[in-house]
Amino acid sequence: MLSKKPLILITNDDGIHAPGIRFLIKIMNSFGDVIVVAPDSPQSGMGHAITINDTLYCEPITIEKYAPQKEFTCSGTPADCVKIAVNEILKRKPDLCVSGINHGSNSSINVIYSGTMSAAVEAGTQGIPSIGFSLLDYSLEANFEHSKKFIKKIVSECLENGLPNGVVLNVNLPKLIEKEIKGIKVCRQAKGHWSEEFDKRTNPLGRDYYWLTGKFINEDEGTDTDEWALENGYVSVVPVQFDLTAHHAIKDINNWTL
Repeated sequence: MLSKKPLILITNDDGIHAPGIRFLIKIMNSFGDVIVVAPDSPQSGMGHAITINDTLYCEPITIEKYAPQKEFTCSGTPADCVKIAVNEILKRKPDLCVSGINHGSNSSINVIYSGTMSAAVEAGTQGIPSIGFSLLDYSLEANFEHSKKFIKKIVSECLENGLPNGVVLNVNLPKLIEKEIKGIKVCRQAKGHWSEEFDKRTNPLGRDYYWLTGKFINEDEGTDTDEWALENGYVSVVPVQFDLTAHHAIKDINNWTL
């Protein structure tokens, strides 16, 4: 158990003004001292991109005049936000980093594209217990209130027990009212992919351009996956590791004549 008031870093990929992060800030203020470092504009789908060929700006901002948290807006990606927070803004390593609440799902394969989860992973690589939260509702008018109890429970357990080394949590919340949510399930990432198409158009100058569209295909019939949990009314919690080594494949590849 922590012997002092925890220091909590909050970020996201929808931008510092997004309703999801504003709701998450209010919850986290009940747990400890909050520092917010978040993008100045939406950064969805940025994955783990970082800024190396441009300048970064990070400036204090007041959004809620009498709120207890300190906030900074950053011109970079979600991963940039974590890096600059840890190295330039915070006086000590935070006890927890929470990212979100994302407007939309980050279950299954979506985790690799997600700026929300990449921020959590970035914090995890620096030894900070981290959680990414996402609600299965893309609307800016999404109701986050029904997820409050479950977020508080997960955060409380994480602060109390910590996380295994090299692991962060990917939490997805179903678009249901609180009484319809059956509980929390710890599960694995479902096997799925996006069946993608490009909508090709031509601008008035005759130059072709494209809009990416697609449909998510769940290939996994398991009842222990995040997709199953969400479809059946549960909050899904997937432990995510950032060691990308395919350990099970090392023996087979060592049998090659390399």
